[in-house]
Amino acid sequence: MKATPLPEKLQGLRVNGARLWDSLMELAQIGATEKGGVCRLTLTDLDKQGRDLISRWAKEAGMTITIDKIGNGFLRRPGRNNALPPVMTGSHIDTQPTGGKFDGNYGVLAGLEVVRTLNDAGIETEAPIEVAWWTNEEGSRFVPVMMGSGVFAKAFTLETAYAAKDVDGKSVKDELARIGYIGEQEPGDHPIGCYFETHIEQGPVLEDNKKTIGVVTGVLGIRWYDCVVTGMEAHAGPTPMALRKDALQVATKLMQEVVACAHRHPQADGSNHGRGTVGMVQVFPNSRNVIPGRVKFSIDLRNSSDALCDAMDADIRAVAAQLSAESGLSIEITPVSSYPAQPFHAECVNAVQAAAERLGYSNMPAVSGAGHDAVYMVRLAPAGMIFIPCKDGISHNEIEDAAPADIEAGCNVLLHAMLERAGVAAG
Repeated sequence: MKATPLPEKLQGLRVNGARLWDSLMELAQIGATEKGGVCRLTLTDLDKQGRDLISRWAKEAGMTITIDKIGNGFLRRPGRNNALPPVMTGSHIDTQPTGGKFDGNYGVLAGLEVVRTLNDAGIETEAPIEVAWWTNEEGSRFVPVMMGSGVFAKAFTLETAYAAKDVDGKSVKDELARIGYIGEQEPGDHPIGCYFETHIEQGPVLEDNKKTIGVVTGVLGIRWYDCVVTGMEAHAGPTPMALRKDALQVATKLMQEVVACAHRHPQADGSNHGRGTVGMVQVFPNSRNVIPGRVKFSIDLRNSSDALCDAMDADIRAVAAQLSAESGLSIEITPVSSYPAQPFHAECVNAVQAAAERLGYSNMPAVSGAGHDAVYMVRLAPAGMIFIPCKDGISHNEIEDAAPADIEAGCNVLLHAMLERAGVAAG
């Protein structure tokens, strides 16, 4: 649906921040941990309790509920013209084992607060409003990650998702059935007019820049590799330095270049969106008095466009070839997985920025270094995201925190952006 400017009488409309906060804290009690976080793994009994609570709140707000075959939930507030595709928002309520109160949960409950606010003000939108929860975004119990939205967007099949098993051998299909959340609708057979997702940033940039709203322009592309450097193990005492084939010394040089590579490939506008990380290292034979003969480590490269990701790939491979030639050691770089860079739709990005400006919130462009369900939604409809700061940039951690004022601000931006897209019924 084409965006329409908000009537002047609605430009002062604000959400009930205290109600939103209370809802977040109530949901956080389901799976609460001693350290103040949340452990609510997907398709567990706790996940069922969370879904049941949100379903109850949705019904109390006059919404209808549709569940599809992968357990995605769609909570619908009708519009004046229900033939129009809904303006949708959402996220997920599953958490990491040491998760926090806000990751994902905020996006779902912000959508519910938008509906409650519209109800309080007696506002009828032209298009329907929907709030979605997506199954297994985190991927901490079952892989692939972003499972529900991925099946919805046909990134992989329902059968593939159903067959996934956890460490105890329990399948997604059986666990969905056990908690009573296999619906009848085929994933993807659900129209979307446009999609917004509100989320904590999960990084330190907004806080560092003292900005309230991140206007998310897209999600970084990701390239994962395994790298193996092969030398020769030998006794640390008798082997002279000049005659060693030390795989670890060569590997550490390449690890440093992974980080340097990110600095060499900033975005075209000069913003430093290159990312280079080595997170896993295995040294063989890993013995105190043996020169390492083999080192395997991970390489994680990210950037804001596929072209920049390609450039980083070529860069690190060239460095590896040079190190191999200089040292005489074999260096193999094997791709493991990749995700394309995903820009968000200009109209949705503009709607977020316009709402932030209209509401008087400090804001800046932002990119997401992490994956979100919006990555799949933008393949189907115009989509955008709204970031708010989280304390010290910490997420996927029980101490994850966000300020109530920022929680309210992000939801106000969501409210105005959705209203602009959904339109307000005459009269």
